Amino acid sequence: MCNLNKNHRPSIFMHVNNTTALTKFYRHIWSRPMLLLLLFIFSYLVVHAQANSKAKVKPNWNEILEEQLFPSKKLQDSTFHFQGKYEEKFITTADHVKLHGILFKADKSKGLIFYLHGSNGAVDTWGKIANIYTDNGYDLFMLDYRGYGKSEGKVTNEELLYSDLQIVYDNLKQHYPEDHIIIIGQSMGTALASTIASHNAPKILILQAPYYSFEDWTQHIAPELDTSGLPFHFDNASALQKVKCRTIIFHGDQDKAVYFDSSIKLSRFFKKQDKLIRLAKEGHNDFSKNKDYLHAIAKLLR
Repeated sequence: MCNLNKNHRPSIFMHVNNTTALTKFYRHIWSRPMLLLLLFIFSYLVVHAQANSKAKVKPNWNEILEEQLFPSKKLQDSTFHFQGKYEEKFITTADHVKLHGILFKADKSKGLIFYLHGSNGAVDTWGKIANIYTDNGYDLFMLDYRGYGKSEGKVTNEELLYSDLQIVYDNLKQHYPEDHIIIIGQSMGTALASTIASHNAPKILILQAPYYSFEDWTQHIAPELDTSGLPFHFDNASALQKVKCRTIIFHGDQDKAVYFDSSIKLSRFFKKQDKLIRLAKEGHNDFSKNKDYLHAIAKLLR
């Protein structure tokens, strides 16, 4: 999360011309719980403010994304203590970077869930929800992206990230039949999940609190801002139109981080078997405690 507090905001905003957009964005930040993903937009606004102040140096988008969107939370020396059976896995990428993940084991496995988590935390945090899926008979592999947890390297562009995920997916297919693999993406991970599903043939794609596209999300927060310079697109809408497997979207109608209508817009690309499940009075991060979600997931994984 952003470490700034309400009483200590950057002095750069005293010189911003686009005060309406920034005021609206600040109101969004300080009044609602946000993900680390929002920190990137905060950095974007700083750069935007500098540009409006006639700064001569162009922003280095890749550096901003490396530092904010994909933070380096290192866990090299960590020992995990999860419930149930699990093992650590390392998978080497095309450029010889080692990616780390944890494979959680069900007692009698019916298949595998490839879980692509959001931007807030690494597997030490996200792994706590694994029992939801293993208790329903599925192994679960949770990957940390470059710069997260025990994974090496940094995410410097979108194509590199997708290349990593495809290598991991191909590795998983060596151990599980593809028609027994389910891909789940949460928040930031939804576009990653949609893209990988669009290039492969998993059993089901499940999206939790997806955004329509990264540009659409930022424009919803501050529509006055020019987002044409964003180097990462994370375009759920384009990817979802190419997905052939069954797709299920879960979204809380009280989500203050990714607005609920994002999923309604994505549902325009649904096939006959696809479904949007609205979680009443649910926010962004607490699906693991939502009875309606738990019931629906148990039904899907039968």
